[in-house]
Amino acid sequence: MYTSHEDIGYDFEDVPKDKKTLKSHPDIDGGWAWMMVLSSFFVHILIMGSQMALGVLNVEWLEEFHQSRGLTAWVSSLSMGITLIVGPFIGLFINTCGCRGTAIVGGLVNSLGWVLSAYAANVHYLFITFGVTAGFGSGMAYLPAVVMVGRYFQKRRALAQGLSTTGTGFGTFLMTVLLKYLCAEYGWRNAMFIQGAVSLNLCVCGALMRPLSPGKERKDPAGRDPQVPPAHSTESVKSSGRLGRADDKEGSPGRVETLGDLADQACPEEAGRRKNLCAFRVLKMVSQLTLRVRKGFQEWYSGYFGAASLFTNRVFVAFIFWALFAYSSFVIPFIHLPEIVNLYNLSEQNDVFPLTSIIAIVHIFGKVVLGIVADLPCISVWNVFLMANFTLVLSIFLLPLMHTYASLAVICALIGFSSGYFSLMPVVTEDLVGIEHLANAYGIIICANGISALLGPPFAGWIYDITQKYDFSFYICGLLYLIGILFLLIQPCIQIIEQSRKKSMGGTQV
Repeated sequence: MYTSHEDIGYDFEDVPKDKKTLKSHPDIDGGWAWMMVLSSFFVHILIMGSQMALGVLNVEWLEEFHQSRGLTAWVSSLSMGITLIVGPFIGLFINTCGCRGTAIVGGLVNSLGWVLSAYAANVHYLFITFGVTAGFGSGMAYLPAVVMVGRYFQKRRALAQGLSTTGTGFGTFLMTVLLKYLCAEYGWRNAMFIQGAVSLNLCVCGALMRPLSPGKERKDPAGRDPQVPPAHSTESVKSSGRLGRADDKEGSPGRVETLGDLADQACPEEAGRRKNLCAFRVLKMVSQLTLRVRKGFQEWYSGYFGAASLFTNRVFVAFIFWALFAYSSFVIPFIHLPEIVNLYNLSEQNDVFPLTSIIAIVHIFGKVVLGIVADLPCISVWNVFLMANFTLVLSIFLLPLMHTYASLAVICALIGFSSGYFSLMPVVTEDLVGIEHLANAYGIIICANGISALLGPPFAGWIYDITQKYDFSFYICGLLYLIGILFLLIQPCIQIIEQSRKKSMGGTQV
């Protein structure tokens, strides 16, 4: 669905449908394709890693602005949520401008959001600069990174996506250490300013997203564009005049005057021709841009709003309901764990090795191990997916009961490993809706995850403001998450029962 004419490499004036898919290319599954994996890896480090390390800045904001925990948590939640929620709408930019241009602009917007946030006077200022601006820029850079890896890989797509998404775990570990160091040495304002400069590397990652191009535009032997008529200059007119009169005698009277008259006549004609040529090029550019925007909007609209049939699938609707609560259970520990550690007087131990870094490191291994296990022929992907979800729910329920660094480290390791099921979500979605609806369905699931990330941390902070404890927020979020899993587990059973009833009714009628 995210098919842009730029990325395919054909002129967008007349694109045959059978040429929209590149059947053979030297960079498919090799060559520059691995540069796409490297680019996507660093995008995950700079975007997802930075967002998972926002708990460090959340503590600084609480001390600086003296606002409630629920209100302050909205800053991080807006950034995380908008990054995912705008995913389907970023498809319009991809269809119009291509992945490279969208990612570069996203890097600039994200960096601008970080820099402007360094001058924040209150939390509400951060809502706009960091939550909305930086979040929107993150979404513009994140989605092209995922899409381009899918375009460059066919046989090894799962491996490539798995390797690129491990950047989230590495980024969480690196960015947590970096932000803690910058805040301690330079203060949180200068830390955000420096992080804004670091985020400009997203533009470099976007520049590496070279579109697949099967061929170059045709040129004539002289190397000129066949559609552009050659422009005649004054020198060519003079030369033509001299060549045309080569047989004339040298020094004949009136020779200089004749060339002067030709030059005077050629200058206005040449100026008019150049004006017409410039007008023609401008009109052509405007018409091509209009056609590109129109086709991009049509593809985007039909890709998302033409997918109403997806909602007739009850299991997929249950999957959306699950996604609304699942991601918050993973995000809340990242945002509130640094403050929980302070409340338990474990700051010294946490400074040596942060708990969020434990989640990030084990999360990398969780993605790899769960992916290998799910690929085994004797094991169902759904069973691995559900078992990982139940483990994560159990970890969320046990987290408030732990008050020592060692016990919290064990629970964080369980959270990191079980949350590795994120790498299985595209596979599970494909099993539910089929390959033809995968892109549309996964966009909807990402939106649901974005809503979960947007509302989860502020809800946990609001519960703390009421009860002066984080325990109830983990219990409530864990309970909602468990309901979503059970709802997802029951729906296939209901469908099987309904199908058996239809068969039995059909048999009795016969």
